[in-house]
Amino acid sequence: MLSFSDSAAAEELAGRAHDLMEEVVIPAERELDPGMTVSDGTIRELREAAREYGVYAPQIDEEYGGMGYDFRDTLPTFEEAGRSLLGAMAMRVDAPDEGNMHLLELHGSELQKEQYLEPLVKGEIASGFSMTEPMQGGGSDPKMLQTTAEKDGDDWVINGHKWWTSKGIQADVLLVFARTDQEAHPYEGCSVFLVPKEADGVEIVRNIPHVGSDVHGVGHAEIKYNDVRVPEEHLLGEEGKGFAHVQERLGPARLTHCMRFSGMAERALDITKAYMHERDGFGSSMADKQAPRFEIAEQETRLAAARSLVRQAADQISAGKEAREAVSMSKVFTANVTQEAVDTALQFLGGNGIAKDLPVADFYEDIRQFRIVDGADEVHKRTIAREAFADVDESELQQVTRFGE
Repeated sequence: MLSFSDSAAAEELAGRAHDLMEEVVIPAERELDPGMTVSDGTIRELREAAREYGVYAPQIDEEYGGMGYDFRDTLPTFEEAGRSLLGAMAMRVDAPDEGNMHLLELHGSELQKEQYLEPLVKGEIASGFSMTEPMQGGGSDPKMLQTTAEKDGDDWVINGHKWWTSKGIQADVLLVFARTDQEAHPYEGCSVFLVPKEADGVEIVRNIPHVGSDVHGVGHAEIKYNDVRVPEEHLLGEEGKGFAHVQERLGPARLTHCMRFSGMAERALDITKAYMHERDGFGSSMADKQAPRFEIAEQETRLAAARSLVRQAADQISAGKEAREAVSMSKVFTANVTQEAVDTALQFLGGNGIAKDLPVADFYEDIRQFRIVDGADEVHKRTIAREAFADVDESELQQVTRFGE
């Protein structure tokens, strides 16, 4: 087993999370009928167990109901949580609430923290992140944002059209990204607002049918905002600083996604190795055949590399750096590595892979999203390439032969 540069506090926290997963969460997952969505009652029971095991909301300051761990020290616990589709919900490290809580913790007013952050941490309410828009609006290029918020007296009036608002159906409050200065560049003219879902003018159009497991019951909504009024105190953070605030949310959130999906891939491989050990075919155990063994070795190696890369990016964030290149590298590499690992697991499991008696089919449905959500592969490659070509050393070509010289 490889050892990473995790602190003693991180390892101890992850150890308790591992115990919770093995003793409570995974057994609860196995009790679910195939294809069924977990009940609210079961989620409440799992969260109570997470509190008892000392792993509930470790990433949030104690004053708001969390455990106050450093971001870097929570990463191994996020990985443990990812080993079951129920784990992140149990430990209150589930998206999008985890990222939204982080944003509220960073930039919320005391009133906003009391009204929204503390109930979110307790699991009393849910939140949605309403940023992505349909075609002609902001998506992979968020500068194309069309949703607006205009000041009218002491209110902001929001008009726009969003989709892929994670948890939009279940949410009690929506974090809405909108343009507040039409004349300014979007990087300087956008803001974030806290919008209660029950506010007049919030139209939940639909829960978008999509590739993804139904076990955890988290949907992605299409929402229209029609002259939605919110008071001035519902502006989250500073006016015009929305892009900067969202980037502070997205960087860590991308890494926590990486760790959750790394845990998922690791569990998928564990299930597959157990199956290969028992399954005989063509005269010997699958686990004794060279091709499957080498394929598992390849997936284990790439997964270890991804986990190491994520930790390096997290070290930069913990040191106060933006770490955009490191985060993009981590996100695009981990998304592909984990998808390949789960796909390999499903292939070797055969009929047991595509059946839903085991969780790998649900993992497979969930994992494909990750190459698109939180920035498509191509967007992150663009960021990496920009840095790669930012400082080209022309002296490296001094000795090249050129035409006519």
